[in-house]
Amino acid sequence: MSIVGLHHITLVCSHAQRTVDFYTGVLGLRLVKQTVNFDDPGSYHLYFGDELGRPGSAITFFEWPGAPRGGWGIGGTHHFALQVADYDGLLRWKRRLNDRDIGVEGPLDRHYFQSIYFNDPDGTIIEIATAGPGWTVDEDLGSLGSLLREPPPAMLIANRDAAAISASTWPEPVPTITPEMALSRGMHHITAIGADIERTHAFYGDLLGMQRVKMTSNFDDPTSAHWYWGVDNGRPGTLITYFERNPAKTRRARMGAGQTHHFALAVADEAAQLEWRERLLQAGLRVSPVLDRVYFKSIYTNDPDGHIVELATAGPGFGIDESAASLGTALQLPPWLEANRPAIEQRLTPLVLRDWAALADSELQPK
Repeated sequence: MSIVGLHHITLVCSHAQRTVDFYTGVLGLRLVKQTVNFDDPGSYHLYFGDELGRPGSAITFFEWPGAPRGGWGIGGTHHFALQVADYDGLLRWKRRLNDRDIGVEGPLDRHYFQSIYFNDPDGTIIEIATAGPGWTVDEDLGSLGSLLREPPPAMLIANRDAAAISASTWPEPVPTITPEMALSRGMHHITAIGADIERTHAFYGDLLGMQRVKMTSNFDDPTSAHWYWGVDNGRPGTLITYFERNPAKTRRARMGAGQTHHFALAVADEAAQLEWRERLLQAGLRVSPVLDRVYFKSIYTNDPDGHIVELATAGPGFGIDESAASLGTALQLPPWLEANRPAIEQRLTPLVLRDWAALADSELQPK
């Protein structure tokens, strides 16, 4: 019984069509499922990911029309990161985003990877991170996460060189997403905020059995701890990281547009999920019953700061009600809501699905 990796992250958006245009048209992800929030069937639940929406690639959204802007804080997520192969891919992304008037911070050297940061239309902080150089640049593989590793001072200085950072970009326009910059590798990590890093380690390391692969400090605030937990020696796509912040000086997370509702870790199957549920209950935590999400089964609990954490099965997957070729092209409802389809469809604004690959780099591209 073990955590397999990341499964998905679910955020709140205020406008479904705008979200579809951004994540498909700008970032090149695939819309793999149009459905509804099973707990609130009058609103969309949209899933984006690789060509099949595999666990670890899935970015999902509840649409809350008119929702006020949320905000990061203790008990919430700060950002999520997508993977790109290398530094050249990162520079291509910076140029592509800047050419669409999307502000980009970076590239920044995070020692274990390089990355850029930007916001989606609702303000969600998105990072794109390179796959390497990895965790062994300052520790042996056998001792990962065993000692505090402070950021190199020269790196902190370089990350404050605004002129050099601004000048680092791809020299030519990037009208199409090339194979080397495609985000089909899925997520790199999810970063949340907690009030006590040791207490967070007791949850992810001791209770959930995830491997602590790095103890360092927040490179943008070296007075704040930043720890990483993962699977397979911190393989990208398995990583949960936390900033430790003083609760006397840091607000609680504020739910709303642009903020994470929950994130999910992947477990192998339903039998493992039931074992996890029993283990969490024995630890005295609140745990939901097993819920049927059609494309996977889920249980929900909370981290020590109250963030909702889901444990989801890897399957059966998004192909259970659509062919691979037609994923995301039509509204899919769970069997128990199918009789209510006319009323549900009346409350939803139909989505326009553009063939972005067929469009020129023009004003039709979302800004």
